[in-house]
Amino acid sequence: GSNKFLWQVVPIEFEVARFCGQPGTFGYKVYCSFSRRVMACAVTCPVWHCFGINKKPRFRVRAERLDGNDLSVVSTDGVSVKETTVPVVVGRGYLVDGGNGSLKSRIEKKMGGEELELLWDDGYGTNTVKDYVDAAKDMIKPDGGPPRWFCPVECGRPIKDSPLLLFLPGLDGVGMGLILHHKPLGKVFEVQCLHIPVHDRTPFEGLVTLVEETVRLEHASRLNCPIYLVGDSLGGCLALAVAARNPSIDLVMILVNPATSLGRSRLQPFLPILEAFPDGLHVRTIPFLLSLVIAFVLMRSGEPLKMAEVGVEGGLLPKQKIERISSNLTALLPFYSGLADILPTETLIWKLKLIKSASAYTNSRLHAVKAEVLVLASDKDHLFPSGEEALRLKKLLPNCMIRIFKDNGHTLLMEDSMNLLTVIKGTCKYRRSKSHDFTKDFLPPSMSEYRYTFNNVFGFLNFASCSSLFSTMENGKIVKGLAGVPDEGPVLLVGNHMLLGMDLSSLCEAFLREKKILVRGVAHPELFWGNFHTSSNVFNFFDLMKVMGAMPVSPKSLLKALSTNSHVLLYPGGAREALHRKGEAYKLFWPNQPEFVRFAAQFGATIVPFGAVGEDDMAKVVFDYYDYMKIPMLNDRIKEVIRSGGVQIRDKAKGEVASQEIFIPGMIPKIPGRFYYLFGKPIKLKGREDLVENRESANEVYLQAKAEVERCIGYLLKKREEDPFRSIINRLIYRTFHAPLHQVPSFKP
Repeated sequence: GSNKFLWQVVPIEFEVARFCGQPGTFGYKVYCSFSRRVMACAVTCPVWHCFGINKKPRFRVRAERLDGNDLSVVSTDGVSVKETTVPVVVGRGYLVDGGNGSLKSRIEKKMGGEELELLWDDGYGTNTVKDYVDAAKDMIKPDGGPPRWFCPVECGRPIKDSPLLLFLPGLDGVGMGLILHHKPLGKVFEVQCLHIPVHDRTPFEGLVTLVEETVRLEHASRLNCPIYLVGDSLGGCLALAVAARNPSIDLVMILVNPATSLGRSRLQPFLPILEAFPDGLHVRTIPFLLSLVIAFVLMRSGEPLKMAEVGVEGGLLPKQKIERISSNLTALLPFYSGLADILPTETLIWKLKLIKSASAYTNSRLHAVKAEVLVLASDKDHLFPSGEEALRLKKLLPNCMIRIFKDNGHTLLMEDSMNLLTVIKGTCKYRRSKSHDFTKDFLPPSMSEYRYTFNNVFGFLNFASCSSLFSTMENGKIVKGLAGVPDEGPVLLVGNHMLLGMDLSSLCEAFLREKKILVRGVAHPELFWGNFHTSSNVFNFFDLMKVMGAMPVSPKSLLKALSTNSHVLLYPGGAREALHRKGEAYKLFWPNQPEFVRFAAQFGATIVPFGAVGEDDMAKVVFDYYDYMKIPMLNDRIKEVIRSGGVQIRDKAKGEVASQEIFIPGMIPKIPGRFYYLFGKPIKLKGREDLVENRESANEVYLQAKAEVERCIGYLLKKREEDPFRSIINRLIYRTFHAPLHQVPSFKP
């Protein structure tokens, strides 16, 4: 790097941590804060030479591999001060003198931040595109330095054992493309961003080498932890190229509108036009033609309205929302006017050539990519056919998942409705070891995720159903609310599934709102690994279920969740109840084995049976599974889907409970009624370890829980007739003059 970024010490922030070096030298890890970024470096040299900044920055570093194989020489730019070699690196790993003139990587044991709390403030929406413009203006000033890594100050300190995330920028090269996501990502990742100076002309192979060296060094320091590469546009090509050259390194790649589709892009026709102008001609000297070309290329890359909607809450009144969006649109004007400074003519021509070479280089090596890949594509990308490219990459790459955003443009990371951390969590891509663990790697939902899920996605359902919840105290008294459900876990909630799982949203929202407790539901594995999961290309309801704590149903998942004292939601009837046939509303299809009782007894959990009713006030089933089977084409299609990759559970069970086929029943909607929940008297199993081995006693508890669920259902079906606000019309009239949605009265228990 340059003297400006590596050696100038300013009194804003200065932290020094000593590590061991050779006799007669001192080693320091130095953090220096400059405006909106932190430049981190490690130095090994006589201490009085650290601040001799008058020397020309130039040297080479030799690094030794740690995997026991032959030595490989890694060369980087550096600083030579009076013949003392000073290695400059970033991140957790750094170089120390290994003797005989070699340098070895050493792990820095960094203390992580505190664990995340439920409904934590992730800061998403507090930064906008205007903050990107302000940061870019500061970072594009010429300093003569090469491409380099920096750690944004806003990311802060991540939680313990957080993986490394390397951001590879797009066409702009500034490295601030994640600015809307710095705060959320900084809580769970060690974020480092690549900055490519405006006037830097490093070829694509040189950028690949730079990123590759960093990846190898970090991999050597933490062999069991994945490294995340987030590549935006051009950065997507860079990430794929590094992955192709390092198939043995555990990489998780998130590609945002990757530029691998340049051959079918709208950018390619502009390259001959821009190359026709003389070298050194700046965009400001041609206010018409060239400005028009650049404006078309860059302004068509994003959706301005989506950019302006960042930070605008969905619960605002229409007038307030319009005012906020209008204000944000006005603030976007500097973004477009500042593009000429970020990408002057010579730089834009160079970047287009760079993308051309990057696309060709990467496409020729896609066959070698073995890493885990998540492609995020915009359907309204006017620069690249990103939607089509995502589908192409899904076919070519062996471990690739895609999510397509219908209403977003090329600048996906700077537009609304795309919290990158939420997408990572919803696609189960966040992990801190070799494989994803639904318990250890689970991150509690943030406040912004809570609002988006229950206001934007499930807002209408929650409004229409206006759930009323009751619970049973230990003395048998039924009260309104959840006071009868224990606050301390482990707690196992077992009940009946309503049609299509319509009961899930209201139940989970009520526990979060009233008790500040996250209910972790166990769901059909088809939603995680089967055809339904792999065929879905949009970020959907089931992804949000995972964000809110859903995990695949299995003995292992249930045991792990109970071992962490969680509140676990289990529907023993599973898909058979959620996708029931005509005339089977509120009928239980439970297995004969009392396994969940034995699991609960193993950890001294409390079982809380509950019943839920209201689906018959929402819709009527008119076309069910038996009707599907009567149509030859549909019959064959459903069986083929199951054979070709559908996840089967309870394949050894007998009776109706063994029928767990996934299908969508035909329904006719009704004028909305209301959902009702009753949580029965808790069944405490603390001190009942005998149930683990004694199946007969466990079966008695099992039948007790099942009978309590049936009693709760019967009680609600009878008492709801007394509710004056069962009809949505009466509730609308009441809410016009009175309380919020969750305070609308119900029947008296």
